[in-house]
Amino acid sequence: MQSRMDELELKSLRLEMELLKYKKWVYGPRADTLASLKDVAQMLLGFGRDLDQRPVDPADARDVIAEDPDATPVAPAPSRRVRRGRRNLGADAFAQLPVTRHEHDLPESDKPCPSCGTVREKIGEDVTWQIEYIPGHFERLEHVRFKYACTRCEQNASPDGPQIERADKPLVGVDKGLAGPGLLAFVVTSKYSDYLPLYRLEDLFGRSGFEIARSTMSLWCRDVAEMVTPLYDLMVERVLASKVIGTDDTVMPMQEPGRGKTRPARMWVYVGDEDNPYHVFDFTLSRSRDGPAKFLKGYTGTLIADAYGGYDGIVVGNDITRAGCWAHARRKFVEAEAAHPAIAARAVEIIRRLYAVEDRGKGLNPAARGELRRVESAPILTAFKDMLFAWRDQLLPKHPMAQAAGYALNQWNELTVFAGMSPALPDPAAFGAVPIDNNASEREMKRIVLNRKNSLFVGNERGGRAAAILSGLASTCRRHDIDPQRYLTQLLTNLPETPVSQLDRWLPDEWKRRDTPPPG
Repeated sequence: MQSRMDELELKSLRLEMELLKYKKWVYGPRADTLASLKDVAQMLLGFGRDLDQRPVDPADARDVIAEDPDATPVAPAPSRRVRRGRRNLGADAFAQLPVTRHEHDLPESDKPCPSCGTVREKIGEDVTWQIEYIPGHFERLEHVRFKYACTRCEQNASPDGPQIERADKPLVGVDKGLAGPGLLAFVVTSKYSDYLPLYRLEDLFGRSGFEIARSTMSLWCRDVAEMVTPLYDLMVERVLASKVIGTDDTVMPMQEPGRGKTRPARMWVYVGDEDNPYHVFDFTLSRSRDGPAKFLKGYTGTLIADAYGGYDGIVVGNDITRAGCWAHARRKFVEAEAAHPAIAARAVEIIRRLYAVEDRGKGLNPAARGELRRVESAPILTAFKDMLFAWRDQLLPKHPMAQAAGYALNQWNELTVFAGMSPALPDPAAFGAVPIDNNASEREMKRIVLNRKNSLFVGNERGGRAAAILSGLASTCRRHDIDPQRYLTQLLTNLPETPVSQLDRWLPDEWKRRDTPPPG
């Protein structure tokens, strides 16, 4: 009878957790925050508001002064106030914008003084300004190539025929293409940086008097991807040279030809370390381990990823060290909060202490950060492991909180790599370079999710590969705070004439160093 009651209670807890999870996906915030902490924060907010509204009794102030009449008065520390509403809109805030001066003068009939009739002199000027938006426009560029011929050879019927020479024009990436580099860059930037589907671009261009089909723009994206493939391959090579690679994946539907349906293909991201600061994407037809196994073939560094079992087959037999993600482990406790709030609060607090150590080590080099983790994070993890065993043993095996603790224990070897508790990375400089979570990779997958939401699917495998290549360039531009429109325009203009030996000059970070003027 008791076992039946326990089973029903566990079923009720699981259903309640599932309901809360779905409600959070639809209505709730994306942050992994305990509900109890939100309630406490709301209570503190209300208490602070009531405290600010209470009147101050002058007698209380006199009592404080009377405690130490000889003490030097100390000025109160300036409080940091968050300004809401309209921000600073002074001229300095927009100093980087080009200026067009419009002068407004009096008509000649108003310049004489109404009293004496003398023409008044200019004594100054009042300057006001406003921000104007000039919509983009299309231009037709005519490339005129002059031809020269030897009329003498033609008149004398030279056996070699008339000697004709034609002037050259700059090479273009899309042979006989209608679109120039700037237009190609705009289409790619709109779709892969701003997540604007091509049918909206079609309407946008139509309002400007340039009607072009979305199918044509799709071909342009494919042509640009093929053109920059050598640069993409170089970025892949650099990412695989990283000591630490972060990876994640998500669904990227692909249309099945002739069936009117889609199949759940996948898009993977691989994030390089600080020495190889590039993001590359890879498109595969399924989530099997064959995709990452092929991409990571020969890699011998550290791979940080979630608990997907396919990675186990990749690291086994290879010299790859696998690291875990504490953001995923924390999420398990947050999702199981309704089942046991006290354990959830305790677990999240311990994980918060690990992140506090990470905050103090942000400005350190990998060796110093690794030593800090060995001294401060490792003892926290050792004590936390004992708690996880105790929590798991005191609860029923199918209890949601026991499953959250079991997730952390099953991933314990991977979760403790960053703190030097894995024999695979004993050197502080090595494990000090491993991040505590895989959030960098997960953030980059959002661009795929947004593109999927707006564009729905890719048309075929070739289109999926094109999306991977162009998403990698757009993502790397964001990592280096680069304007993708400007970068891609210069890239597409110069890449056709760039020899392979100089291809690294057009890597986004290298281009930014050359394009950014020196300070002063």
